[in-house]
Amino acid sequence: MVLHRVTDFVGEGFAVPDLLPGYYYEGVCPQTGVLLRLPRTALVESVARGLMADLAVDEGYAQKGKMFGVLLVELPSGEQRVLKAFSGLLNGCNLVEGWVPPIPGRESVVVDETETLVMLDAIKQELIRLRELPERLEYENLAREWEVTLQQMSVVHSDRKSQRSQERQAFAEDITVLTRLDYESRKDGTERRLLKRKIRGVLEPLELVIKAADARIQELKSQRRQLSRQLQVKMHAAYSVMNFYGMSQSLQKFMPHGLPTGTGDCCAPKLLNYAASNGFKPLAMAEFWWGAGTFTGKVSGEFYGACVERCQPMMGFLLSGLNEGRSQEAEGSHDEQIFSPVKNVRDFSTTPYSLLPTHLQVRKLEIAEISVIYEDEWLMVVNKPAGLLSVPGRYYDTQDSVVSRLQNVLPDGNKIASVHRLDGETSGILLLAKDTQTHRQLSGQFQGRKVKKVYEALLSGLLSSDRGTVELPLWGNPENRPYQQVNWEYGKPSVTNFEVIKREGNYTRINFYPLTGRTHQLRVHAADKAGLNIPILGDSLYGCDDGRRLHLHAKELCFGHPQSGENLCLQVETPF
Repeated sequence: MVLHRVTDFVGEGFAVPDLLPGYYYEGVCPQTGVLLRLPRTALVESVARGLMADLAVDEGYAQKGKMFGVLLVELPSGEQRVLKAFSGLLNGCNLVEGWVPPIPGRESVVVDETETLVMLDAIKQELIRLRELPERLEYENLAREWEVTLQQMSVVHSDRKSQRSQERQAFAEDITVLTRLDYESRKDGTERRLLKRKIRGVLEPLELVIKAADARIQELKSQRRQLSRQLQVKMHAAYSVMNFYGMSQSLQKFMPHGLPTGTGDCCAPKLLNYAASNGFKPLAMAEFWWGAGTFTGKVSGEFYGACVERCQPMMGFLLSGLNEGRSQEAEGSHDEQIFSPVKNVRDFSTTPYSLLPTHLQVRKLEIAEISVIYEDEWLMVVNKPAGLLSVPGRYYDTQDSVVSRLQNVLPDGNKIASVHRLDGETSGILLLAKDTQTHRQLSGQFQGRKVKKVYEALLSGLLSSDRGTVELPLWGNPENRPYQQVNWEYGKPSVTNFEVIKREGNYTRINFYPLTGRTHQLRVHAADKAGLNIPILGDSLYGCDDGRRLHLHAKELCFGHPQSGENLCLQVETPF
């Protein structure tokens, strides 16, 4: 049975709390242009909590976290029933008794999916093998040993050169001595050239093997992307959802230029599609996360709205006909019908993040996915979301971070290391290295102040100056971590250039150009009375506790590539 009684979750005699809905699923009807809303009521939240209690009985549900959802529906008879769904697979299955089935269409591509997954797994194993070639470790160890040998030789040759210089001054008129000194100088040069030739003879064969492996890795990555893209196109073309007009449309039609992986496997589209297909009227819906949330950042037992990337673009279509029911004209074949949204009604599915309504902005932060903006064999650059640590902290509740997530999901993730850090509340560009040598080279650029960093912030007041420099020494009081303060006796030198972008009402949008990289440098330089004397919006630690996120974003990073020497300058859009 897919339909469940409300009392299966809340018990007999349950008193429904008299509360306003905590959230609305929203979408613009493509036919009428009307904004449609489906509430998350107190009753459906109580039903969801009843489902949580059922899940809590089996520890297996908590091991691998996922989204679950419940939909309160009204049957043609007027009775109320509950549908429940899970995202993706449940214990490796997509068809589980008592839960709504997946969206139709997957069965038509199951053979292609199975074959593709086998090929993708083979590619993954080959990538692991190529990245762990013994020649790589051998090359790294030998290169390190030869580097030490060369340095030792350089020290010896430098001492000899100094001695010869002194002798040349003392015996400037003695041809015999000068001839001997010239011979010794040439001998040292020859010795160095012979050593370098020997090193090349040892390392070049290994370099050829590694270079061939790297080329093969790029080929395999390209194959992997192509296979994944082809499978997604097939699946999205095969998946078909129905709305409450009785009209069907493939997922591919919602975003012809490509859908995120997993589109159609979320709870909301599964629940709404099943209700529409069976003539049930939705009354309220709730989705929640249950289980471990290491990668997602979600909290077990917390309610979440429709995900912006996968579900929101479909929500207008899925809710269409919600109030009218199926129209007689819609009966019959409407497969693959395409609609155009009415121009004068705003469809948020393609709205820039900064213009989204508040509730959609919150959902954007909740999914907390890590976006990779650049990657090669030596390094990776990501756009870190606000609210996520750069690296794991000391304690259990601070283990979730960019580095720990990447280490958990990448084949060679254990080698990933952050070259620098962003505060947990700060969003933006974060640079990571894939090996020790790259990490050392990039760290040297930061220490040598050769990296250009640009941050954008929104100050919680109006700044009179258009540009300038803040130079205040910062000190972290060990009795009040992580708070930083200006201290002229113990503080470390800290320098920040700034330039106003524009003034927005009572706020000031500003670019920061830090020349040093102290903890909380920009936040203290903004908030301190000797600095700008205006805290960054949302900075509760330094004087602006308004409940909003910290409005500080690392939007630009320029550095020299440790292998090619090319100057890389990466930028990301500011999300506020």
